[in-house]
Amino acid sequence: MRLDKFLKVSRLIKRRTLAKQVADQGRILVNGNKAKASSVIKENDELQIRFGQKIVTVRIDRLKEIAKKEEAVTMYTILKEEKLEKVEPEFIDDEA
Repeated sequence: MRLDKFLKVSRLIKRRTLAKQVADQGRILVNGNKAKASSVIKENDELQIRFGQKIVTVRIDRLKEIAKKEEAVTMYTILKEEKLEKVEPEFIDDEA
């Protein structure tokens, strides 16, 4: 499954276009490597996603093409959440 589709279906990121933008900015790592929106992911991969001043690390447990809101949270396990002290300028979201 494509990374951007997984992020949308799992509801980690609300929209697929937003998931693509985040990946294009280099804010998503899959198993420690920078990932593109088109990267193919599989079960047991680890994603590290940077949301502003927070880095969330999750493990992919299940892949589904379509998931209801209740099922979406079963697709991944949050391994850790880190809060960053300082945001680097290239990660500041000017559109917000």
